[in-house]
Amino acid sequence: MSYHLSRSLVVPRPLDEVFAFFGDARNLERLTPAFLNFTILTPQPIEMRPGALIDYRISLRGLPLTWTSEITEWHPPFAFVDQQRRGPYRKWIHRHTFTEVPGGTRVSDDVEYEVLGGALIHALFVKRDLQTIFNYRLAVLNDLFHDELA
Repeated sequence: MSYHLSRSLVVPRPLDEVFAFFGDARNLERLTPAFLNFTILTPQPIEMRPGALIDYRISLRGLPLTWTSEITEWHPPFAFVDQQRRGPYRKWIHRHTFTEVPGGTRVSDDVEYEVLGGALIHALFVKRDLQTIFNYRLAVLNDLFHDELA
């Protein structure tokens, strides 16, 4: 069974500047909660393009895991897609979109995913964890683009 998660935020910065922030894979560490112990293993800088592979290490509920994502679409400055090639999900497709709107740029995350263990594991653990992770991401983006990058 597939699940979907969507989040969106308008930040008061120009489209090109916002996309450039996301185009630097090092910033992913800034957008990830500390409890995941997230580390990018791929040597930096990473050339973001279709076919680029990015290896990470995370700790999910205390269990150390490696994760490989592939950039499957790259459409600066409007969108990109990363897909899990190895990791904790049966399926993970994360579409990032950037839209110029009055007052700034809308940043949207749309994730389609499937979990090992099905609906029960999703209900007990995964849904809540992902909501926490993506809510954290929005809060950090809001702070960064209102403070540091302003």
